[in-house]
Amino acid sequence: MVDKIILDGSSLTRAQLVAVARGGANVALDAKQLQRVQRAADFLADKVNCGEPTYGVTTGFGSNADKLLGAHRVRDELPGSRTGVPEGTLLEELQHNLITTHAVCVGKPFGADVVRAMLLIRINTLMRGHSGIRVQTLEALAAMLNAGVVPVVPEKGSVGASGDLAPLSHLAIVLLGGGEAFYRGERLPGAEALQRAGLAPVRLSFKEGLALNNGTAQMLATGALALHDLERLLDAADLAAAMTLDAFAGRSGALRPEVHALRPHPGQGAVAAHVRELLQGSTLVDIPYHLVPHFRPWTAEAWSEPDDQALSFDIGWNWVPANQRHGREAFYARFLPFKGGKKHQPQDAYCLRCMPQVHGAVRDAWAQACRVFDIELNAVTDNPLIFPDAEGAQFIEEQVISAGHFHGMPLALAMSYVKAAIPVLASISERRLNKLVDPATNDGLPAFLTGNEDGTDSGFMIVQYTAAALVNDLATRAHPASVYSVPTSANAEDHVSMGANEARHVLEMMEDLGHVIALELYTAAQALDYRQEMLNAARRLAQRGGWQALAEKVANAPREGQPHHEQFVAEVQQLAAALAGTSDFHAGTDVRRAHDTLRKHIDFLHRDRALDGDVRTVCELVRQGAFHPAHAD
Repeated sequence: MVDKIILDGSSLTRAQLVAVARGGANVALDAKQLQRVQRAADFLADKVNCGEPTYGVTTGFGSNADKLLGAHRVRDELPGSRTGVPEGTLLEELQHNLITTHAVCVGKPFGADVVRAMLLIRINTLMRGHSGIRVQTLEALAAMLNAGVVPVVPEKGSVGASGDLAPLSHLAIVLLGGGEAFYRGERLPGAEALQRAGLAPVRLSFKEGLALNNGTAQMLATGALALHDLERLLDAADLAAAMTLDAFAGRSGALRPEVHALRPHPGQGAVAAHVRELLQGSTLVDIPYHLVPHFRPWTAEAWSEPDDQALSFDIGWNWVPANQRHGREAFYARFLPFKGGKKHQPQDAYCLRCMPQVHGAVRDAWAQACRVFDIELNAVTDNPLIFPDAEGAQFIEEQVISAGHFHGMPLALAMSYVKAAIPVLASISERRLNKLVDPATNDGLPAFLTGNEDGTDSGFMIVQYTAAALVNDLATRAHPASVYSVPTSANAEDHVSMGANEARHVLEMMEDLGHVIALELYTAAQALDYRQEMLNAARRLAQRGGWQALAEKVANAPREGQPHHEQFVAEVQQLAAALAGTSDFHAGTDVRRAHDTLRKHIDFLHRDRALDGDVRTVCELVRQGAFHPAHAD
């Protein structure tokens, strides 16, 4: 873990943001870049001293931009006029009031990781030297971050232009000794939090309030953390799909590189390659149809060998007589005429076969958002922008320029794209889970992945219900916020992005997406155990008992003296030889590693038991990234 990150306004990465937000890394300010910061502050002070009218410095804000500040307070003689007014000039009061009146968010506070990310982003953008903030104020902001003072920032209140005014004001008000903050886990008045941390409040100078609260830090912080979480979940979704494909003894043709070369979407090709890697070493994928038995309920007479008597299932095949093979002679010349668990079809269901296309499209949405957010991490997003070294400038408007970098639409639309992709990834995961538990579609596995000999067991039935509920909830939350602009500030801000809502929604949706993927992994592990044990039981039966023992597991077998009996004997001998000649049936190396990780925490479900603990455990394992190759053991 990185201990300290040097901020220069131009090189901040998402990985560094996570290190500060969630890893507790501190920041330091690049000394050379601080010279540029001070240059802009000195330039601004000089212009103010010369009487130049400057937006947000000697004028009001937003729809009050036409109001020029005077040399003294007109309202000094009004009753109560001095109550709550800070010491200092009108210019200082303007900046102070900007923060104190704009800190009006509502709702539960953001987590400490989001707030630390917001502080980091704000410091980094101010380091560019185009905002007019003084070095000592910027150093005070960095000291607050490093000291572990976490301002209380309620979640709701930003429209995403002019930036995240309200939440950033909650961030800045603590720097002034106001608001509230968490310090060492305790929620305190802002002044007390600063005092306990050994810090002193700051009095703002020219444009510093505007520099502190005008920008995209909330939507950028929440979105960047969401993208970090989504990257991990994209890999987990590929792993869940690979485990499910192994549990189905599915087909790998749809993953082949020459297939995806014909439609070279980058995410699609990356997912296909990733799943191929996860399945490497599998003896289940592309297995011949005739080798796969179907599940039969356990009976006391199911197995004669002591080792097999410990099994909780029986297995079987159906033999296809010669008079039922018409038109399919070529198929039965290649595959033996036994119908077991694997359906005789050359392609899997869409949730398996089209997984590279679906997962890949979501991965492309993530990559596009990452491109946008990586730019924004080192962008200047406040207003107005100060260019103290502009050549040939004759007027203040040429060096202090009002623009619209605070507008969050680039981030908002990127988040809208991701927001729509999240329920897509969850939905295909749920469809695979459902296919595993449905006896009509699970290729010979038991219904709801339980033996249910006495009719009392539900197995994994309701696990699918929970996944379905989560998918529906994600889908209803996926509607874009960015398409609904509600004008603000007396229509001075007549088009806003709603990017803060968009990014917050995406971050919140990560939890439920992780839960759906966790439920698929939980279910796929159970299915994989059944598939491997059923195949290996068939292999041992063929090796120990020969074709006669295997023949007892086959339905439609003609008795001796009946038509087709000799043909049946010959073909069941071929089946026994094929099974006996195989080695252990198992999943891909990486799938097995993930399965072992899960089984260290959750036992195979032999009979119904309380599943709430299992569900909590697998969801926490996914949240922690326990199935990632770097963590799995």
